[in-house]
Amino acid sequence: MSILLVEDEAPKRKNIRSLLEQMDLLGLVSEACSVGSAIRSLRSSSFDLILLDMSLPTFDIVAGESGGRAQGFGGVEVLRYMDRFKLPTAVIVVTAYPAFSQGDKEIDLTELGKNLEAQHPKIFRGIVFYNSMFSTWRDELKTKIEEVIIR
Repeated sequence: MSILLVEDEAPKRKNIRSLLEQMDLLGLVSEACSVGSAIRSLRSSSFDLILLDMSLPTFDIVAGESGGRAQGFGGVEVLRYMDRFKLPTAVIVVTAYPAFSQGDKEIDLTELGKNLEAQHPKIFRGIVFYNSMFSTWRDELKTKIEEVIIR
């Protein structure tokens, strides 16, 4: 099973990698840190699973570069790309935000999950709220990964 981990925050990425290592999946992981690098990875390789952050910079953040415009729904851009090119890869969203602003409206994770399910029914496999202060995210993510592996 090949996995693409799309995450721009190093501590969160490290914690997710730690979970994947415990699940004996770490050797199968590629990484991307922005919308742009995620799409480049999807163009050049195929994956069985994508662990996708929702809030991503447009481009990778490197010395002297800001990463372009921050996108609160950058993960949605990756999902749209996947739909456009009919990429069948399962996607689990892992976000540290309990809600997102959309115009003057706030969308909680339950509503976001329903929206993503409706818009991307063939690939979206769920959303996990990441909070480094608690371990519940680990159990939730592990369960969702195992569900994808079993399918």
